[in-house]
Amino acid sequence: MRLKILGSAAGGGFPQWNCNFRLSRAARMGAEGVKARTQSSLAACDNGVDWVIFNASPDIRQQIAATPELQPAEDAPLRSTPIAAVVLTNADVDHIAGLLSLRERQAFVIYATRRVLDVLDQNSIFNVLDPRVVQRRELALNVTTQVLDWQSKPTGLTVEPFPVPGKVALFMEDESKANTGFGTQAGDTIGVRIAADAGNVAVFYVPGCAAVDSDLKTRLHGARCLLFDGTVYTDDEMLTSGVGSKTGQRMGHMHVSGPDGSAAALADVEIGRRIYLHINNTNPILDERSPEAETVRGRGWEIAHDGMEVVL
Repeated sequence: MRLKILGSAAGGGFPQWNCNFRLSRAARMGAEGVKARTQSSLAACDNGVDWVIFNASPDIRQQIAATPELQPAEDAPLRSTPIAAVVLTNADVDHIAGLLSLRERQAFVIYATRRVLDVLDQNSIFNVLDPRVVQRRELALNVTTQVLDWQSKPTGLTVEPFPVPGKVALFMEDESKANTGFGTQAGDTIGVRIAADAGNVAVFYVPGCAAVDSDLKTRLHGARCLLFDGTVYTDDEMLTSGVGSKTGQRMGHMHVSGPDGSAAALADVEIGRRIYLHINNTNPILDERSPEAETVRGRGWEIAHDGMEVVL
């Protein structure tokens, strides 16, 4: 199985268009060890032909342009794509807005939970992806689903979605329910076990997660590879950096560092490769030379960058 990290940043990308924090300035100036990144997205392929995209970021056109494997082959029809399906892990803008760039009456399949499919159904702008051409298929939680293309041919991959602690998408928040998660329901945020049809090769993709509970630790035990939420290094970094008023928890993301961070919470879980992605523009691990990046690497974690490839 081949995995390509198309985008490794959180919503807004890095540098974010209106961010003047020191890290964004460094990225704009081309500082050594500070790479620009597009918004979170992953591509996976097992049969060498059919690619499955996990989350369609607003940067998807740029990501496809940077990834030859996702472009029409030289001898392919005049309108074609190797992208067989798109799997959505939530309804955040940075994970669904890219669907609008995939219009042009090109057949592929969208897989998502009922909660996320309802968001698409209730927002008519997504009808630019004519449901008669772009099928929408429901993912049942904790059930292994074979990913099929629009002609119902196997792509060589299966997915098993599972709920993780998180939050409803920002534009769906109900302020009257602030004390109970702003209206968050099961299926609003999921992780995905991605596996090859043949064999037991699997990777876990969890780009958004608010806490590591015992169920998640049990599920991840023995994983060959984990791609995990690395949005913020400290819970309050947006406040201390002066660029925002929300904590990581308020945004539905667990922080990386400290005794109550994700690195510590997953330290005793047997995992082959562990990689942080969905990294916010305030997170100091974006600077490869920073003490924070060194600490993360010292704990056995890799820091994702756009174009990073994982072969399992």
